[in-house]
Amino acid sequence: QYQNNKVYRQYCQSLKINPSQITLAQKIPFLPISLFKKYEIKTTEFTAEAVFESSGTTQPVNSRHFVKQLSIYTESFSKAFEQFYGKAKNKCILGLLPSYLERTNASLVVMVAELIKKTKNPLSGFYLHNHEKLYRTLLHNELLKIPTLLIGVTYALLDFAEKYPMQLRNTIIMETGGMKGRRAEMTREEVHNYLQKQLGIRLVHSEYGMTELLSQAYSKGDGIFHCPGWMKVLIRDEDDPFHVRDAATAVKKPLTGLINIIDLANIYSCCFIATDDIGRLHINGSFEVLGRMDNSDIRGCSLMAL
Repeated sequence: QYQNNKVYRQYCQSLKINPSQITLAQKIPFLPISLFKKYEIKTTEFTAEAVFESSGTTQPVNSRHFVKQLSIYTESFSKAFEQFYGKAKNKCILGLLPSYLERTNASLVVMVAELIKKTKNPLSGFYLHNHEKLYRTLLHNELLKIPTLLIGVTYALLDFAEKYPMQLRNTIIMETGGMKGRRAEMTREEVHNYLQKQLGIRLVHSEYGMTELLSQAYSKGDGIFHCPGWMKVLIRDEDDPFHVRDAATAVKKPLTGLINIIDLANIYSCCFIATDDIGRLHINGSFEVLGRMDNSDIRGCSLMAL
């Protein structure tokens, strides 16, 4: 990518880093995520099949991810989903993503739409604002014991759970983060506790992804995320962004700092991203998201005080 990505090469050169001398993953220069707002981050020259754009709820300039081949994104999210949840075709998948669905260039919508397509259940689909229809579908699936996944933006799940409390036994609730300024701010723990109480579920699952990544990490409860094999999280110091540590150094206690991500699915953009998320990394490579760095842009998918 140093050879074929102009922006990444210029960034490395500005740091006076010679890639041929790098022998450890934690020594790789990680591109600041904010540069996706200012430049076309491309490895090789190409005409993009798709351009994913962040929601940028409070910001006039959004991040853009130029995707050379949508098939790479599809393969990445399909394999990751299958790794953690099994084949989509065996489930009923319901999407509650109103603020995303109203945009045509949201990577999350592309992912959920494709997963819905893979299911063989006619009730799989998006439920934009029709909470009553969603409620009836969930009741129907519970009655027939159909394995169901409801994936939704946080504020929409809270709205639904408030209006339609129920006891779910065969349904996974997965939140993707995001208040979009629609509700009073709540911590992740408060959100999960409320959804558990209202919907009768034991755990709330979560998806961690962003416009700038073509891969996602998943949590099956308690906010502990796991990456697929081609994605890795490292931690950089807030005071020294070039002091980066990996999970192997978290022997005595978890590492806390800012999240750096290696995503090999980003082969045609940049695989090495320095995010603005604050995280905690455990020795087994799992991680938690604790919040966002002060003064970083607030996005639609993160308007939730963590």
